[in-house]
Amino acid sequence: MNLDLFQSVDFKSHAGLELNWKIEMDALSDDEWFTISRMILEHSVPFHSAVGIPRGGVKLGELLNKHGTNNEEDPICIVDDVLTTGMSMNEYKEGLPLERWQKSLALGWVVFARVKPPKWINALFQMPH
Repeated sequence: MNLDLFQSVDFKSHAGLELNWKIEMDALSDDEWFTISRMILEHSVPFHSAVGIPRGGVKLGELLNKHGTNNEEDPICIVDDVLTTGMSMNEYKEGLPLERWQKSLALGWVVFARVKPPKWINALFQMPH
């Protein structure tokens, strides 16, 4: 079955927003996910370890975690596939069992951002605002 990456479909976002188009990340192959991880590594500062937000960020988190420094002074890298409001990234960061200073150092990466992300989150591809 061939999935389109960009789909005109009505759906509700994680934050409860009614949206009329979707980025279907299940359309990406494992090779494409690997390439995306390399793209992030080219532009990211070093990070202690990476963790992906379920469900969309898990595969990317596993790929990036292989490149973690394990240096306690480096930030933890939180990743997801698509950022719509930033709510799930912020909630996930706050739910991590980390000291407050570690949370303030957290680094975020998403593949696509539908809006301008918070300062701590980087996007490979961002919609204009």
